[in-house]
Amino acid sequence: MAISSELVKELREKTGVGFMECKSALQESNGDIEAAVTILRKRGLASLAKKSGRETKDGLIGAYIHNGKIGVMLEVNCETDFVARNPDFQALVKDLAMHIAALDPQFIRKEDVTEDVLAREREIYTEQARATGKPEGVLNKMVEGRMSKFYSEACLMEQPFVKDPALSVRDHIAAHIQRIGENIQVRRFVRYKLGE
Repeated sequence: MAISSELVKELREKTGVGFMECKSALQESNGDIEAAVTILRKRGLASLAKKSGRETKDGLIGAYIHNGKIGVMLEVNCETDFVARNPDFQALVKDLAMHIAALDPQFIRKEDVTEDVLAREREIYTEQARATGKPEGVLNKMVEGRMSKFYSEACLMEQPFVKDPALSVRDHIAAHIQRIGENIQVRRFVRYKLGE
């Protein structure tokens, strides 16, 4: 099947992926845009897994001040200074700083949550679940559900991205990794609020 350049352009605008990858996905999906998006996402996850092991030694320190009341500084790393100077990467750093100012995450990833915080949250959720009087088997599911909600509120990578709540911050960064072609990692951040 011949794939028109308009169709390729439409897929490129939708995904941010290169011309040849879009054309290949469209050929594989017989011109079906939604199926091509799925194909690209599957390929992207495979390439993201490869890229996630690569070292990130460059990057940017970004800052954002909101109305003189909240300030954020964060370090976002990439593999090369070429990418660090890329306007797309710089926009990502600014967006992440604004996101942190708005949603106040406590940790970067689930793995960063300390054992004492996990134990405390689990204990609270277990007590709340027991208070419902439901059977023991249901309680564990309730606690796990509440822990998932805790992660989505307390961990930056799990939070819904403030500019597009349909995506998590992890997915937003993954889209940039796919588009830019380098591993990107949030290394650290600090958030200040006036009076705290």
